[in-house]
Amino acid sequence: MKNHPDLLKQLKENVGNVLVGKDNVVELLAISLVSSGHVLLEDVPGTGKTMLAKTLATLMDAAFNRIQFTPDVLPSDVTGIQFFNPKEQSFELRPGPVMTNILLADEINRATPRTQSSLLEVMEEFQVTIDGQTMPLPQPFIVIATQNPIESQQGTFALPEAQMDRFLMQIPVGYPTKQEEKTMLKLYKTSKPLDNLTPLISNEDITVLQEERGKIMISEAVEDYLLDIVSATRESEDIEVGVSPRGTLAFMRSVQARALLHGRSYVTPEDVKFLAPCVLGHRLVLTLESTMTRTKEDIMDRLLQGIEAPVEQGYVK
Repeated sequence: MKNHPDLLKQLKENVGNVLVGKDNVVELLAISLVSSGHVLLEDVPGTGKTMLAKTLATLMDAAFNRIQFTPDVLPSDVTGIQFFNPKEQSFELRPGPVMTNILLADEINRATPRTQSSLLEVMEEFQVTIDGQTMPLPQPFIVIATQNPIESQQGTFALPEAQMDRFLMQIPVGYPTKQEEKTMLKLYKTSKPLDNLTPLISNEDITVLQEERGKIMISEAVEDYLLDIVSATRESEDIEVGVSPRGTLAFMRSVQARALLHGRSYVTPEDVKFLAPCVLGHRLVLTLESTMTRTKEDIMDRLLQGIEAPVEQGYVK
């Protein structure tokens, strides 16, 4: 396996051959993989959310399944069923699409709350239960969900707070710049770039990275900085419900993963500041007054500006 900074660079370069201008998103997806965390991609249709998931699966040489969520999708369509085989005169277990490495939950907010909740055990426990029979999921496993924010009132169901908290990150994909879109036109003029990708990393490599992530050091000063940010979300007058302890642990794992992918054995304050908006922002529940005048992004920016980052030259025990 390549050293970690080279791996991150090659992931960005290869995704760039399919989707232009997504380096920041690719880094966040790689961090999520190393953190064993799930991702919610949110943006308008046609910005490459589904293609990102397919590209990542190809570069990982991983098993990939996709569920197109609609209001008529049932929980059993996600997790699997016990069905009666008339030939054998017995019931057989048929696992659902969750038995994979990368699960793309496309337009997850189109599914009913009952179907959305069928993903809760899968995302949190990394296992699935079908008629009382529990099976562990393949490793590594990550859910990449997408949702379209512009159709929030047209046959969609907002994700409950409990499920939002199970996503490590919420990542806006965004439009490309004019120059990036011009490059995209050239890429797709005569071919389909996704067909030319070859795997860069195996499932075993991801497992090794996840184990190494736990060895990354966090100094007391940086740990306090991380906790000060979390505490600020619970004390702000603009926020009704702040970051949960589950969110704190997810935050810690993500900053360790970023340090690892950048070739460091320790976390820096910059890792913490870089990841705070996408790891913590979607976990906040704003007060009614705040929702009228501010966004979660605005509030996170203001909280970060109000907390002094420590000067960190390296890991100090």
